[in-house]
Amino acid sequence: MELQKISSKGPRNSEETAELVNRRINLLTLHLNPVQDNPVQELELLRCAGKMKAINVSTETLSEYMRGKHRDIQEEVFAYFNSRPELQTPIEISKDEHRELCMKQLVGLVREGGIRPFRYVVDDPSKYFAIAEAVGSVDMSLGIKMGVQYSLWGGSVINLGTKKHRDKYFDGIDNVDYPGCFAMTELHHGSNVQGLQTVATFDPLTDEFIIDTPNDGAIKWWIGNAAVHGKFATVFARLMLPTHDTKGVTDMGVHAFIVPIRDMKTHKTLPGVEIHDCGHKVGLNGVDNGALRFRSVRIPRDNLLNRFGDVSRDGRYTSSLPTISKRFAATLGELVGGRVGLAYSSVGVLKIAVVIATRYSLLRQQFGPPQQPEVSILDYQSQQHKLMPMLASTYAFHFATLHLVEKYSEMKKSHDEELIGDVHALSAGLKAYITSYTAKSLSTCREACGGHGYAAVNRFGSLRNDHDIFQTFEGDNTVLLQQVEI
Repeated sequence: MELQKISSKGPRNSEETAELVNRRINLLTLHLNPVQDNPVQELELLRCAGKMKAINVSTETLSEYMRGKHRDIQEEVFAYFNSRPELQTPIEISKDEHRELCMKQLVGLVREGGIRPFRYVVDDPSKYFAIAEAVGSVDMSLGIKMGVQYSLWGGSVINLGTKKHRDKYFDGIDNVDYPGCFAMTELHHGSNVQGLQTVATFDPLTDEFIIDTPNDGAIKWWIGNAAVHGKFATVFARLMLPTHDTKGVTDMGVHAFIVPIRDMKTHKTLPGVEIHDCGHKVGLNGVDNGALRFRSVRIPRDNLLNRFGDVSRDGRYTSSLPTISKRFAATLGELVGGRVGLAYSSVGVLKIAVVIATRYSLLRQQFGPPQQPEVSILDYQSQQHKLMPMLASTYAFHFATLHLVEKYSEMKKSHDEELIGDVHALSAGLKAYITSYTAKSLSTCREACGGHGYAAVNRFGSLRNDHDIFQTFEGDNTVLLQQVEI
């Protein structure tokens, strides 16, 4: 690379070329044969293993500082799964078996382990995200399934509904008696939520909404919990009110509705609901993603999540917010927690990968001076250049996402408009930047471990595959970065 840069400036004489070649050879030699008397002091290698004086560090204190006040509940999660080897995900497992195991893991953690994440979604978000990080480190599919159940399906009921919805659904969501889905994304619309085509038309004669999928592009797609386990779905659809003029209906914009999709006792698909399996994915195969189509599915008027807009018995629409755009912004603003959680969880993945790669690099020895012991590969500058900036970034991202969670928690309590804007921009930027960084770093960590990193037991493959979608869901990274205010 250095030769190419200099040669591009023009022809060199033989002495300059020889000097350049010798310099390059000397630099390369430093990577393979570290010496004590190094004339290029700024390139002197640091001794990371064996030769360095041991530093006394209280791992207990450091761990408590890093993991904060919710360390205890994370330890409860780890203790539960360590005591249940039958619930630990094996390296080789089929899609269907993984899905069933994932559901058993979630139900077991909640009902046997006594960990109730849903109770913290609103009251103590930092505790919820701490649980999510621990659960995701056990199996990322489990972390996502928990997020679908509590942050998305449960969060939509709490954040977009009113007291009647919380009273009716809270306990069932909390103990997983009411497994549910978050049906926003459509086949033709993901990031452009305002362009959703599913419709919910109010019928004043029966006091019901009729949920319809008008075309194939409006099929709800990639819906977690839909293919196998979900009994309910929060469906985002355009609220249509009948009028007495020639228009026939008035479009009031996108609203959220609770739609039962399976019978509570028999688990059979309900009339008018069509469910398809999205099949095997690149990763996260413990999550049962499915597609939902609705053919004139009738739901009670009370199933409208009516915090930002309501319809009376006689078909009149009321809202504290004057326009469709303001109601839409308020609705999406209440769902920003999913984006916060992804940024936080992505750092958790990065922590796992960097720890594995760094520990391996300390123990693995390769090459060295003649007639002397081989050298830890973390003593080589090339390995340090791979891992040390990544380790530093992991610490930076850890504290950045803790700050984001604090801001988010404060926002949930105060509902301050300026704070809402800050959290939106921060969560969009950090989610996009951190997930992209982690995705690239996972490959670097695998490469840093050489051939051993390619073994499935070392987790790099599953971590890389499971995490890859983090760059897409809860907002495509390219789109999110355009929402960040500079």
